[in-house]
Amino acid sequence: MLARASELFLPTLREPPSDAEAASHKLLVRGGFIRQVGAGLWTFLPLGWRVHQKVIQIIREEINAIGGQEMLCPVLTPAELWELSGRITIPQVFRLKDRTGRDFVLGFTHEETMAFHARELQSYKQLPQVWYHFSTKARDEPRPRGGLLRVREFIMKDSYSFDRDFEGLDKSFDKHKQAYDKIFERCGLEVHFVEAESGIMGGKESSGYLAPTGSGENTLIRCENGDYFADYDAARGIPRAPGFPPRLEAPTEIETPDATTIESLAALLGIDPASTSKAMPVVAGDRVVLALVRGDDRLSEEKLVTALGVAYRPATDAEIRDTFGAGGGSIGPVGAKVDVVADDTLREGQFVAGANRDGWHLRGVEAGRDYEPRFADIRQANAGDACPNCGGKLEAQTAIELGHIFKLGTFYSEPFGAKFVDEDGQENPIVMGSYGIGPARTMAAIVEQHHDDRGIEWPAAVAPYDVHIVVIPGQEEHAESIATSLSVAGLDVLVDDRDARAGEKFADADLIGCPVRVTVGRKVAEDGTVDVRERAEGEDKAVSVSELVSTVRERLG
Repeated sequence: MLARASELFLPTLREPPSDAEAASHKLLVRGGFIRQVGAGLWTFLPLGWRVHQKVIQIIREEINAIGGQEMLCPVLTPAELWELSGRITIPQVFRLKDRTGRDFVLGFTHEETMAFHARELQSYKQLPQVWYHFSTKARDEPRPRGGLLRVREFIMKDSYSFDRDFEGLDKSFDKHKQAYDKIFERCGLEVHFVEAESGIMGGKESSGYLAPTGSGENTLIRCENGDYFADYDAARGIPRAPGFPPRLEAPTEIETPDATTIESLAALLGIDPASTSKAMPVVAGDRVVLALVRGDDRLSEEKLVTALGVAYRPATDAEIRDTFGAGGGSIGPVGAKVDVVADDTLREGQFVAGANRDGWHLRGVEAGRDYEPRFADIRQANAGDACPNCGGKLEAQTAIELGHIFKLGTFYSEPFGAKFVDEDGQENPIVMGSYGIGPARTMAAIVEQHHDDRGIEWPAAVAPYDVHIVVIPGQEEHAESIATSLSVAGLDVLVDDRDARAGEKFADADLIGCPVRVTVGRKVAEDGTVDVRERAEGEDKAVSVSELVSTVRERLG
């Protein structure tokens, strides 16, 4: 393919948007790859769409290789499907009504729709299956930012596996993991396979792919010894041991006026904040639940969703007072008439907790003796915690989540009645898996990991063009001949034939970031050579026109 810059819609910019912080945001806008339409809404311009489609093709090839069958589900989904799964109340869901008043959802993923279609799988002989599609998703994102990193509309590849049992699900999960490893390797990305939380997706087990970057919406937790990687929301860390006061035989009330935060409480009592407990009342379905973590910890919202099995919201001030008889800064588990989910760090020791009486707390509160919680890991691990594998120090690094794969089990198949008949004539629920990749986020991560102060350095597999030809004025005829020969050889060629200064053309070539740049200048007429430069190396090398095709192929790998 041969494209001419003089004919392309290629609006490069010298300066980035004023609100841009991420390198990918700055460079994709400056390079004429994307343009913002509204908050979290982006148009892919011709160059950007070429990159996006190359990422999609890599994904398509690897999912096809594991038996994936491509299809396409509608974006507009009847709300009753989401009511059936119980996900209709998730805040990120876009809801709308048609002219007759019927409720619909703009899905941010398609588990419900795929489970609906899976009802046509009736026999064990039809299993396993892998279905996938590339579909537009919508997410009511409250704080879109970072260019393509946090958006309200995006295209995602989601695939779904359908198996007869959990052993089959394990195999489908492993096949997708291997496919994802190949996808990210082909895209030239450093990516880590990490522990993750299922959260609002359902199911009990999931893993993610995080790309370490300078900017991103996720945090990668990794051990300094390289034997543990996890997403921040799922990471397991071992915190330091608290400094406990002397043990008490029973909880003792103590007046704590105006001590409504952990910091003020610890200062008032002269104790270690780690020896206090922090109470967070939430509403899950139609019931209030009390989540409890150590005072120096933060609650992991994703872990709590997994522990509860359903989405939740924070309790209102009125609900807190009606349930506990006190304001939020003075509530605790002792005597509470609600289910308590306590973090595992509260299993041993005595902690200071709210007394469910305004301005009062209890010393010496002990789980199992003074209240009966359900224990779960619901704290967010922190940099500095000990690694659960080797005891090394955990470190935090900014990252972008590129993919997430889930073992859904029967979370969707059971409410949707997606069943199959086995060899013995018995009906069983289909066991499902779900596997997502965001091509746009993958683009952004590539830019984050492959750029310098002059622009983008696209890996060859995803570059908008293989070769960027810069034409020095007066050499148009030679450039046309060279571009044609490269195109005939099967290479994608961009010719900068604009009426512009050489310096401007070189700057745009560096900004756009095609892997190989060919400069057609006076030397082509003098000695039959052109200057060839690899974008990532930045040094020109004179190459004869007769050897140009082979040289470019070699540089592209």
